[in-house]
Amino acid sequence: MWIGFVVSVLSYLSVIPLRRWTERRQILDIPNERSSHTRPIPLGGGLAIVLVSMVGLIIASLINPAWPLWELSTYLFGATLIALVSWLDDLKPLPNRIRFAAHSVGALSAILGFGYWRGIDIPILGHLHLGWSGLLITFLWVVGLTNAYNFMDGIDGIGGGQAAVAGVGWVVLGCLGDQPLVAVLSLLLAATSLGFLGHNWPPARIFMGDVGSAFFGYSFAVLSVISAQNDPRFVVIGVLLVWPFVFDTAFTFFRRLRNRENVFAAHRSHLYQRLVIAGYSHRFVTLLYIGLALVGLLFSLGVYLGAKKTTAVLSLSLPLLSFGLWFFVIRQERRVSVDMGRGR
Repeated sequence: MWIGFVVSVLSYLSVIPLRRWTERRQILDIPNERSSHTRPIPLGGGLAIVLVSMVGLIIASLINPAWPLWELSTYLFGATLIALVSWLDDLKPLPNRIRFAAHSVGALSAILGFGYWRGIDIPILGHLHLGWSGLLITFLWVVGLTNAYNFMDGIDGIGGGQAAVAGVGWVVLGCLGDQPLVAVLSLLLAATSLGFLGHNWPPARIFMGDVGSAFFGYSFAVLSVISAQNDPRFVVIGVLLVWPFVFDTAFTFFRRLRNRENVFAAHRSHLYQRLVIAGYSHRFVTLLYIGLALVGLLFSLGVYLGAKKTTAVLSLSLPLLSFGLWFFVIRQERRVSVDMGRGR
């Protein structure tokens, strides 16, 4: 707890000079028709998250020489590459192919260091053997979550809030599973996100940008890859800890695909964005998604501890929560449409 407190303070303090620097250099997120904010906001605050997390992990590895150097190096390489390319993208938008190439190299680096999913323990269904297909699934998971986190970090506090919840969950599970690398890395992610939220909580004074969101997405994806090598339950657990982001991204992707929209074009049709358009504040929507993430954390603990009732509750609750979120969005959009029709 003391280490987490110190890291949170360092994260908070390091954002202050970074925010002033981005303001002087005019590194700003200028509102456009796809934005959820109305005034220019400094961009790239996630650089502090990356630097504090990486330095902290290097220091921890020096204190723990028994940690596998090769595996640690592959994560540091992949995370650094993705953060660097994302930071450059924050400064000046890069072509999609360059970002995808960086994400792909990062995913391959993690697989090279930690391996890939060879099997999954799925509640109710039991163990599913993946074989060589696990290599492709693991690759898609790392690249997919890296991008999904980037897509979902579109309003004040939502990216940092999800990172705080998922990070705390991984800390507990890393300790329970006797996986010190997982516990330390997740502690750094949780603590840096909490420190950053001091600047990003609605109304935000700075955005984390792609450098922060892509780093978080990559790191949480890799945590699942690392831990699943010893226990295949961590594949499902890794999804549960970020399930609001996974569901919103997947739902929006397939809805746009069905409507024959360009799924690679920028848009503003994620469920959380639609709630903001319907009139809800950033604070409300962020708290809603944090609440959903906390439900995922409780389910993940139940899956790991083998609680017998968790399987039945999980199989019913997540579909209901997913449908409930979608239904809530639709209802609010209809309410707004009716009010506009009445001239309110």
